[in-house]
Amino acid sequence: MLADLPPSTTEPGDSAVVRVLSYNIRSMRDDRGALARVIQDCAPDLVLLQEAPRFFRWRKAAAWLAHECNMVIVTGGATAAGPMILSSLRAHVERTEDILLPRTPGLHQRGFATAVVRIGGARLSVLSCHLSLSAAERDGQSALLLERLAEMGEPYAVAGGDLNDHPDGRAFGRLSAELQDAWATKPWGSEFTSVPDNPYQRIDAIFATQGVEVLGCGVPQGLPGVDPADLLAATDHLPLLAAFRIPAAAPSVIPGG
Repeated sequence: MLADLPPSTTEPGDSAVVRVLSYNIRSMRDDRGALARVIQDCAPDLVLLQEAPRFFRWRKAAAWLAHECNMVIVTGGATAAGPMILSSLRAHVERTEDILLPRTPGLHQRGFATAVVRIGGARLSVLSCHLSLSAAERDGQSALLLERLAEMGEPYAVAGGDLNDHPDGRAFGRLSAELQDAWATKPWGSEFTSVPDNPYQRIDAIFATQGVEVLGCGVPQGLPGVDPADLLAATDHLPLLAAFRIPAAAPSVIPGG
């Protein structure tokens, strides 16, 4: 049985332990009940979705999932070409932006779902991504991801998603050279997210900026409460669950105060 990750909490000094789940949900074309149970049983504060509903009545489908998971939609979906962010009520959303990336003719549109949230006394940028199947386009998108995190202007950030790349690939390598690869930093459980019935490759990842403490990251197979049958039925990827300690934000300075 897999040991549990640290629970979500606000610590003395207002730092926050935050659970983040990254999950490619294949447009909810599989067992929706199993999908909702997996997400809820992982008890995340933030969920970075890929292939969220984005076509006919996509908002209704996304709202159903958020409701079933006892979460709320932060941003994303069709407006980000698939990536979406959900959160628990623990997160206070300060701002959001969905970004469509430059598109190569003949390839799918890609985008980022981004938000700045406050949890406890901590503030962090959050980004969900689904990079291209094309190596050249994917490499450029990884550079744009790093640029976007820098533009968001927060000292602490978490980004994750389906990279469509392996750890020895250029896009994955670019991100892990600049950010902490959560699984490599503090492995917890398996690294392989594809495919659920025979996991053999690591194409999904969660990253954090320096200064964020990684408390553990991995596939929640064997996590108490998570049904193995649900993991197989929910979608064509396994989820990746991580826990981070985010330092408290610096207090705001009031001019003339």
